[in-house]
Amino acid sequence: MKVAIGFDHAGVRHKSAIAGYLRARGHRVLDKGTTGDDAVDYPDYARAVAESVRRGESDRGVLVCGSGVGMCIAANKVKGVRAALVWTPKVARLAAEHNHANVLCLAGRFFTSKEIVRMLGAWLGASYVPGRHARRVKKISAMEKGECGC
Repeated sequence: MKVAIGFDHAGVRHKSAIAGYLRARGHRVLDKGTTGDDAVDYPDYARAVAESVRRGESDRGVLVCGSGVGMCIAANKVKGVRAALVWTPKVARLAAEHNHANVLCLAGRFFTSKEIVRMLGAWLGASYVPGRHARRVKKISAMEKGECGC
């Protein structure tokens, strides 16, 4: 699997742990994030990762900023992206299974690298379970296209 990763200055401290975890499990890592802790604009990195997923250049994306909120908001502006901000391994798993999340957003200032890797592992280890969730994911796609009457 190809996984695009992106970080801003508040999330970059987790880059080596995330990239190492992915590579150790045979994933190809596409680094779209910053390399240092100088202040940068998180929407630039969120867009780079989200566009990589949208274009099919990567299968999934991982974004880390201070709270995870900014990256999540920005990534969800890209059509076809279902970014989820998670705070536990269980929520990460459910984001994959129920919401078909293709981008994982994490709060770099609130978790250790070990905790982040646990959430990443739960998300990557889970698969979308369509069933009753397919109807909801389909509605999200319709909203994105302006076809939702809700």
